[in-house]
Amino acid sequence: MKRLDRRALFASGAAAALLAATGGAFAQTPRRGGALRIAVPREGGVLEQVARASVLDQLTEIGPDGVLRPELALAWNSDEDARIWTFDLREDAVFHSGQALTAQDVAASLLGHFETGFLQEVSCDGHNRVSVTLHEGNPQFPFLLAQSACWITPQGDMPKDLSALNGTGLYHVERAQDGRSFRAQRVAEHYKDGTAGWVDTIEVVVIPDATVRAEALRDGYVDVVALPDADGLRRRGTFLYHPDEAEMALAAASTIGMPGRIAQNAPLDDGRIAERWWVV
Repeated sequence: MKRLDRRALFASGAAAALLAATGGAFAQTPRRGGALRIAVPREGGVLEQVARASVLDQLTEIGPDGVLRPELALAWNSDEDARIWTFDLREDAVFHSGQALTAQDVAASLLGHFETGFLQEVSCDGHNRVSVTLHEGNPQFPFLLAQSACWITPQGDMPKDLSALNGTGLYHVERAQDGRSFRAQRVAEHYKDGTAGWVDTIEVVVIPDATVRAEALRDGYVDVVALPDADGLRRRGTFLYHPDEAEMALAAASTIGMPGRIAQNAPLDDGRIAERWWVV
């Protein structure tokens, strides 16, 4: 099966034309409410990918339009050599456990994500500023921080069990079984209110057999499925195929909405479906 990643989901602007032709919710105004239910295969770590992206945040993120933008870092700058970077952190970010995000959390997380040969030093300036010195200048460093592995957690601690995830993201864990299922609820008040996090609940379930996943979508038990092809869905209803019916990775019910702008290299941002898609 194709790996569920940026290139596989919305590889080009052809997705927009396809959604328009099938009556999908492309480019409609998002609305709050409802549950987004997703069925994924066991292989590929897709369950874990979507779960972590729902609960955890990063310093930067790639928007659905493909543009780098702030997340936990409100602003950043570097010296002329792009070797010494300074990040100003949000003051309104709170972990689901109730503790406020600190520079120490960010520093510990970064030290855990990058090899010592890449980072020379990470230091904190108060509670809301972090300075990072690289061994060599890298003007792409803010883009590297938007990679799906660069999550920020309390003191850099990443629990093995999904049920123990503690982040600053739009959704907090309600229940989880590693390798089987994940359910999270929308945080009541969040710094992204009005810009993301449209559904109240995100549910992800592992269904190993692709035929059964197709049946689950066809019968309305889930809204989105990862599938290798559309054979089990053709002539069975109106569905959205991504990136297209010929080379698909995802199929969705026609009642699902998604961002009106889809960049070639950042359609889903490695699992951010929970905060960016909605139920019409």
